[in-house]
Amino acid sequence: MHIHQLEPDFAIADAVLPADLDEVARRGFRAVICNRRPGEAEDHPDDRALSARAAELGLEWRCIPVTPGEYGEADIEAFGQALDSLPSPVLAFCRSGKRAVHLWAHARSQGESCDIPALLAAARAAGHDLEERRPLLEAAAGQR
Repeated sequence: MHIHQLEPDFAIADAVLPADLDEVARRGFRAVICNRRPGEAEDHPDDRALSARAAELGLEWRCIPVTPGEYGEADIEAFGQALDSLPSPVLAFCRSGKRAVHLWAHARSQGESCDIPALLAAARAAGHDLEERRPLLEAAAGQR
């Protein structure tokens, strides 16, 4: 599991296993968002073991499963609501971190005084190039 900080109270990670949640809790995260779909890979039949371990550790758990590259408005809205309502800091994950960073960027682009270049730079520093999504992010930022 590799954790990349995107903003002070939010980070992303690649695939998280139940045993990894001990490290997540040790690092001070208070909530976890899972963006993996049930059955998408052998290491992720569903989120039951993860959510149970999170509960044992006192971590808030939210599952917002999405298919890679297919993020609808409802998914983005659910992610934004999770960021606003979950105790921070929050860790979001999927298989590679790409879905988590995309949903974060789209949710944040809809907020007040969003800095699109800063979003892109944070994603790039975490190993994810969102440049192809810049027009979508800028359009969302312009609709506020």
